[in-house]
Amino acid sequence: MTTILGLESSCDETAAALVTADRQILAHALAGQEDHHRAFGGVVPEIAARAHAELMTPLIETAFADADMSLDKIDAIAATAGPGLIGGVMVGLVSGKALAMATGKPLIAVNHLEGHALSPRLTDLSLSFPYLLLLVSGGHCQLLRVNGVGQYDRLATTIDDAAGEAFDKTAKILGLGFPGGPAVERAARTGDARAVPLPRPLAGSNEPHFSFAGLKSAVLRASESGNHKPEDIAASFQQAVVDCLEDRLRFSLERMPDAPPVLVVAGGVAANQAIRAMLKELAGQYAMRFVAPPLWLCTDNAAMIAWAGIERFSAGWSDPLDIAARPRWPLDEQAEAVRGAGVKA
Repeated sequence: MTTILGLESSCDETAAALVTADRQILAHALAGQEDHHRAFGGVVPEIAARAHAELMTPLIETAFADADMSLDKIDAIAATAGPGLIGGVMVGLVSGKALAMATGKPLIAVNHLEGHALSPRLTDLSLSFPYLLLLVSGGHCQLLRVNGVGQYDRLATTIDDAAGEAFDKTAKILGLGFPGGPAVERAARTGDARAVPLPRPLAGSNEPHFSFAGLKSAVLRASESGNHKPEDIAASFQQAVVDCLEDRLRFSLERMPDAPPVLVVAGGVAANQAIRAMLKELAGQYAMRFVAPPLWLCTDNAAMIAWAGIERFSAGWSDPLDIAARPRWPLDEQAEAVRGAGVKA
């Protein structure tokens, strides 16, 4: 049975996992960096890179110990090679290269976004290609048709900020703490989603893309006005994000004659329950099956990197040891550029 070691270090989670081709997660060791970044209200790239360098080797050792395995028993090493904070990406990729060189095992350089895109297949045995994927994370908000491993058609992307970034900035503005996404969701539970009039950027527009920069600015103005409770702003903001995602998805689905039969959500923001509930209802309205990974598999982790490695390894792919880390790495490299100076992919 093929077993792959996965390494993840693209942002502020350091992780190592051992996963098999029959979808067994033999071990998953993860260390967060909330304590390192909390005082700054967000991730500081240099601090994150240093923490990755300190944590990666002990976590690899922990994963092997937990699985009661030795390095010679694995078939390949998969490591995130981008996109992400370049210092952190380099830590994981160099660690993977060192292990590959020392053991003679193949190296698989994984696109972090492909890790998210394929993660639902790790836990849902019935999920086959193609499927429609809403990828929502701190750095990306995209709608993609997933045709197979390494085969992605980008249908829409953000023209400025991603939804996850807007959640993090909203938490910082409201003083809700770090990490921002869960903090906003908790505050929203006790707030009134109709209390604060906030915009729905691009809603009703004749283009498929997303935008959250204006919403983030509106949250700042609402907070500075002193007229609203933080929990009401949080609830109103969350509802605005839900409405924007729903409007943009409807726009694409109405113009998609050959829509895949399954709607999948992945990425850190996919852990948000309000967003999940909306997507499940929307999928039902279009006679689509809805699939979402377990909550722990939505946030950054090494199990998804190991699984993406297995998918690529099974297809006969591996990478040379001189492959470079990439701060930006779109899944669909042939997609046309869209307007917006802040577009990442």
